[in-house]
Amino acid sequence: MSHILLLTNSPGPSVEVLPALGLLNHKVQVVPAEPTALLDTEPSDVVLIDARKDLVGARSLTQLLKATGLDTPLILILTEGGMAAVAANWRADDVILDSAGPAELEARLRLMSARINSSSEAASTEIRASGVVIDEASYTARVNGTALNLTYKEFELLKYLAQHPGRVFTRDQLLHEVWGYDYYGGTRTVDVHVRRLRAKLGADHENLIGTVRNVGYRFTRSRLAGDPAQPASQEA
Repeated sequence: MSHILLLTNSPGPSVEVLPALGLLNHKVQVVPAEPTALLDTEPSDVVLIDARKDLVGARSLTQLLKATGLDTPLILILTEGGMAAVAANWRADDVILDSAGPAELEARLRLMSARINSSSEAASTEIRASGVVIDEASYTARVNGTALNLTYKEFELLKYLAQHPGRVFTRDQLLHEVWGYDYYGGTRTVDVHVRRLRAKLGADHENLIGTVRNVGYRFTRSRLAGDPAQPASQEA
């Protein structure tokens, strides 16, 4: 059962705005069509905006709610004639006719929920730190929005360190975890890749990979006073 928030200035019950709501087993809370109305309500799974009679007001409300950071899915309830006025700049996530049946409404809510879950899973594949975004799903890394040209092993090394912020790894550990136990190259390989990574991260971000004297490397989100790590440009 979903918690649906209906924003409307209609004095009647929710079924007068969208009759299908009365035929589904969802919790529906009706509040005035004003941005401040959301301040006193419980978190909802979806927000419905009654746009049947006031298209200009509904557009302004939708844009304002999105501009304030609302991440709850927002669906406009429209008449047949109102459908022609809706555009992408309204920033609504979906639209539905006020004459829609319960099956259509339920399907739209179900698909909306699936898209949210999919987006959440995609977001969880990203590691963020100080302007650096590491996307495991696409095997890309960006610094302030600019993509880094990393080799496969450089990306794997950066990702592994970023997945364990603050933890110090020896060169042997990194060699085994990133290159694998069947790799017979020397630990100098790790040093070379760290040096290349720092160069590609740039002067403003190279300190994210810290050197711990006589131990190895770690990923640090910020440099703290008294940090035992050496400057990033030095090798252990």
